[in-house]
Amino acid sequence: MPKLPLRSAQTIAVLAVTQLIGWGTTFDMLGVMGRVIAPDLDIANEIAFAGLTLMMVVSALAGPATGRWLARYGAARVLAASSICFAVGLLLLASANGIVLYAAAWTVIGLAGALGLSAPAYTAVVEREGLNGKRIIAILMLFTGLSATIFWPILTELTHAYGWRITFVISAALHILICLPLHLFGLPKPAAEHTQGAAAETPPIHLTEEQRRKAFLLLAISTTLCTFISFGLSPSLIEVFHQAGASPALALQLGSARGIIAISARGLDMLLGKRGNPILTSITGIALMAASFLLMLLAPGSTPVLVAFILMYGFGTGVLTVARALLPLTFFSAKEYGLQSARLSTPQNLANAVAPVVFTATLDRGGTGLTIGICLVLAAIALILIFRLAAMVRQAEPVPSLP
Repeated sequence: MPKLPLRSAQTIAVLAVTQLIGWGTTFDMLGVMGRVIAPDLDIANEIAFAGLTLMMVVSALAGPATGRWLARYGAARVLAASSICFAVGLLLLASANGIVLYAAAWTVIGLAGALGLSAPAYTAVVEREGLNGKRIIAILMLFTGLSATIFWPILTELTHAYGWRITFVISAALHILICLPLHLFGLPKPAAEHTQGAAAETPPIHLTEEQRRKAFLLLAISTTLCTFISFGLSPSLIEVFHQAGASPALALQLGSARGIIAISARGLDMLLGKRGNPILTSITGIALMAASFLLMLLAPGSTPVLVAFILMYGFGTGVLTVARALLPLTFFSAKEYGLQSARLSTPQNLANAVAPVVFTATLDRGGTGLTIGICLVLAAIALILIFRLAAMVRQAEPVPSLP
């Protein structure tokens, strides 16, 4: 694997730290703290966990505005604003005494998520690396995939030692004292401003305006379907394994293995570096997911079948996470990346907000067969759309590289 330039390593280091803190203290946090907060606020557990749904809905609604702000002000300033918003939201959580302030806190955190999680961070990479930022994004995803692994034990220990309110104050301090300075002063200057020039505004392939709209629509639908499957099914995997006949111990082992498999898949994509192709990666990931669903429908729920399912499903979702971030670079210029990625995040975040509820209800009322059947149909549609995108790329003329 070729050695990383110093500025690339600096970009990874800054964004890895801030993304780990961003995901770990917000989206991942309720996994260990939701059932601690709920009784103190005299609200039901499901109401406490609905904070995540509110967060994703607000992030979705703020997506288009975030894209415009990224294009106008640059990723560093937008990320810095997210650090302040995260801190405010966490301080509101720390002072919450009921449902109203609790909901207000998650509304602010949702805005912060739009400004600071995933798409803005990847935009910061593309601003500094141009179209060559694919490998950097893949490396960054290796770190962010560990946010729950790192922060669950930290938040648990802090809660045991100081209580959940002080834990949120400490979390807010992390955003102000670590993330904010790193976003403002730790990132290298954008390369597009002083080394790329017109190259940053040049898309990789020639597309008419109508083709650009079609490409965006196909991207939006296919990536939203995939994120709907992964966000909806993954929280219910243990129940799927239970209904398929797995013992409680085996179901837990298989469910836990998914994260490790997904991170391994991201690592393989990182090793491919510039040789990686987001469309080919998407086809591979969706095909693996579809094959895993087909296997679960056609074969009995024996241990070998369940192991094969989690291997294919985990690897497929892992590579799709990387591909979803990189696909806009196949059709749009580096300068447009932030705007288009933020626009794509709107339907994805809405899907993420409703998917767990939909899949839980389907699994409880229709069972594993219906749930997996729905996943197979959605994956097949997404695969067809990705093949249409691949055909657009083959038919389009590549833009000559600028000297």
